[in-house]
Order: sequence, then C-alpha cells, then structure tokens
Amino acid sequence: MKHQVTLIPGDGIGPEVAGAARACIDATGVSIEWTLHDAGEGAIPKYGSPLPDSLLESIRKNKVALKGPITTPIGKGIRSVNVALRHALDLYACVRPVKLYPGVPARYENVDLVIVRENSEDLYAGIEYDDGTPEVKELIAWVKAHGGKTIRPDAAISLKPISTTASERVIRYAFEYAVKHGRKKVTAVHKANIMKFTDGLFLEVARRVAAQYEGKVEFEDRLVDNMCMQLVQKPETFDVLVLPNLYGDILSDLCAGLIGGLGLAPGANIGDEVALFEPVHGSAPKYAGQNKVNPVATILSGVLMLEHLGEAKAAQRLEKAVADVLKEGKSVTYDLKPRNDPSSVGTKQMADAIIAKLKG
Repeated sequence: MKHQVTLIPGDGIGPEVAGAARACIDATGVSIEWTLHDAGEGAIPKYGSPLPDSLLESIRKNKVALKGPITTPIGKGIRSVNVALRHALDLYACVRPVKLYPGVPARYENVDLVIVRENSEDLYAGIEYDDGTPEVKELIAWVKAHGGKTIRPDAAISLKPISTTASERVIRYAFEYAVKHGRKKVTAVHKANIMKFTDGLFLEVARRVAAQYEGKVEFEDRLVDNMCMQLVQKPETFDVLVLPNLYGDILSDLCAGLIGGLGLAPGANIGDEVALFEPVHGSAPKYAGQNKVNPVATILSGVLMLEHLGEAKAAQRLEKAVADVLKEGKSVTYDLKPRNDPSSVGTKQMADAIIAKLKG
C-alpha cells in the first residue's frame, strides 16, 4: 500500500534534517508518495504567507505530514507557524517521547517517558492585549469593577483559557496512549494550588477521566514546579505526563536535557483527522547548509509517523538502526561526541550510517 504524506522541509537546518529523515524512511522499504510544500520564511516570497493555503489543503487531503523545523518571522505576521498549523488542523495532542538510548552522553541511565501536551489553548491561545491600547484599558477597568483586583495601567495582558472540552480530550488521549503502549502510570501536571479555576479545572477533569481507567492505569498529579525538581532527581519514576500547553512546552525541553539534548527529541501532533510529525528543536539558521546538525530527532519523528501509518515493523527496524548507530558512537554528529572530537560526522553521513544498519 502506498501512503500519501505531505513533506514540509522547513527553514534553516530543516531541509537537511527532513532530507535525512526522508532517506531513512524510504530505506525501510515502506511505499510513500511524498508531496513537498514550503512553509515559514521560505514560503513568504512565493506565496506571500509563511503558511500557504495550499499546504493546509495538502495536509488535510493526505492526513499525515512530516515537517522540518520552521523559522517564524520576528515582529510581524503569524506569531508562530507551528502554533498556527496546530490550530488550523485541530492537532490537540502534542506527543513527545523522551527516551535515553545507550551510547548517548547523558547524566542518567534510565529515562523512558512520554509527554502529552495540550496544544490548542492555555497561554498559547494567543489572546493578548498590548499595553496602552484601548482594549487593555477597558479590560483593566473591567477586572477592577468585577473582581476588585488592580492591574497596573502600563501592563500588557495575556489570557489563559482552559476548557473542560480541550482538557478532557487530551487527558483521555494520554490514558488511551498508556493503555495502547503498555504504560503503567499517567501523571497530570498543573499549578492548581495557585490557579484554582484554570489549572483547577484541568486537575478536576484529569481526576474524573482517571476514574474511568481505574485498575488499568495508575494516576497521580504533581505541581509543575515540584515536577521539574522530581524529573531532575528521579526521572525513572515517571511514565506518561499530561500537561496544559505552556507547561508541556517547558517540560519538553527539560526532559530533552535528560536524554542528551533536543537533537534526540521527536514529536507528533495528533488530531482526530490529521497527524503531523516534527522534531522538538528549532530551525537553527546559523547552522543552515553546513551538514553539521543531528538528524535523529527528525528521523525518530519519522518512526512515530510509520507507527501511525500502521507500519509497525518498519518503525521498529528504523528505531533499532538509530539505536545501533547511537550505541556504536562512531558515525554520529558533533553533539554526540566529546568536545572538539575530529571524528564526528555530518548530518548526511549519520543518516547514511543509519541506512546501512537498516540494509545490513
């Protein structure tokens, strides 16, 4: 069966890591027809937008996309192309596996957890009011009139919506993920002791959903600040974490630090109709075209994509090939070697080593 997949190379290092991932995925033998589309800074001269309508149409048609990192223009246009994509396609669950592979330089020995981040609301909903505007003045006056709270007149304001609907679907997704993948525990992360209505609602919904999985999946909750400390102290005690949007973003990077860095952190954005797979890291434009950066995060995002497409055996083979190259520690990029080690290889060469393991 031939799968239709939209490929978005992205900006900066995006074309290099996306190209490496495509080559590795094709080497598994899975039949994929790739449809290439631009997004980000590279799309603006051609389409007048970093997020062309033709791209969205392609993803909606194919149902699956693999994306390299994208540069969002600073100070103009869309706040974030990544966020805009997730909102436009209703990709409500951001799934980020955090797994330490043997051979990777890291401070830990046993890390294997999954972050499930709510993607559609919280402070990333983009509901902001600039300081000094009539809108923010009206909002400040409304808050004072209705709650007695005083906000400084020179404040900018962001709103933090958290709904029952969005919370329930992402929390249920986390529990279903745990059941499907044989995970034992789901931890809901929040700050409900301070934000009693927003994070309090998230926690209330988590407890209600958890009750429906009693006997199948263990449930606990943690305050986000305490969670950060515990992840650094004992990451091996956690399994699946489910979080509102902002906390999920921050803890994703923290957890990447546990396993050797963002170059090893894959991601998936899941909706009811569409799935988009991408590395956690950014576009690193200063390294563009240098054949230098680690392609593993994008390749492992391709592993997640293959699993989603029902190609479980190919996904397992590709992950094993990645793990073998990492364990061997020979054909790996500079970030996986001791500092200034001259034996490090480039992006393409590491992908070639992974392909050789696949074919060997």
